[in-house]
Amino acid sequence: MTAVIEARGLRKLYHTSPALEDVSFTVGSGRIVGLIGPNGAGKTTALKAILGLTHFQGELRVLGLDPRSRRDELMRDVSFIADVAVLPRWLRVSQALDLVEGVHTRFNRARATEFLRRTDIRMRSRVRELSKGMVTQLHLALTLAIDARLLVLDEPTLGLDLLYRRQFYDTLLNDYFDKERTILVTTHQVEEIENLFTDVLFIKHGRVVLDSSVESLADRYLQVTVTPDNVTRAQAFLPFYEREVFGRVVMIFEGRTAAELAPLGELRTPSIADLFVAKMEKAA
Repeated sequence: MTAVIEARGLRKLYHTSPALEDVSFTVGSGRIVGLIGPNGAGKTTALKAILGLTHFQGELRVLGLDPRSRRDELMRDVSFIADVAVLPRWLRVSQALDLVEGVHTRFNRARATEFLRRTDIRMRSRVRELSKGMVTQLHLALTLAIDARLLVLDEPTLGLDLLYRRQFYDTLLNDYFDKERTILVTTHQVEEIENLFTDVLFIKHGRVVLDSSVESLADRYLQVTVTPDNVTRAQAFLPFYEREVFGRVVMIFEGRTAAELAPLGELRTPSIADLFVAKMEKAA
């Protein structure tokens, strides 16, 4: 697997507080990676390091380049959508296309125009006249028209309604993603898009607490809804997380087999959202 991002021992301090503490991970080519963590966990700092927007300690290579010293070269192959609109409100849509076309050699104006044709956005509209959902659609059109190897999304659908969120990710998968491109996305809406991820990185207090492909989660973790008479017996297998749901106890185990746990109750692979909650509470 070709590495798009290789991070080793990343560390970043804000005053005396660590935003990143010994963070190491690898992102392969053609993957969709969810970088997931609560507010203040270090997600945005990690993205800034990857994009060459902040200083840090440790080793980091993005597309084989050090973002600290070769950012200009790196950004020829990277696109980025933030959680806040960055386009000037007075700018017309057509001018936004002119702007990106003028600064990015790999921008395909025809592709952006075709995407916008399928929306309610008009070329003469100013950014201030667009709804938040439309502004996100405009950002997406500009981004998808850039032939980049790495797409970084920082809470791209924050504040949008369900319809716009679904359209955003459908467009991302159907019109952009292929096995040559890599997508790194942070989000709080894990339940909605967990089926898109090929890999997940959970981060808490500046440290990675889970780094795994989605397909291998079933081999590592099992969730059991334990029958009442089996609670004590199940606890002997040392679950790392348990909670009560409608009078029944749900436990999540790591490194146990289905043969061991099946007699205790209903067995399943935990969802990414459930595993995230469990890992965050364990790491608290």
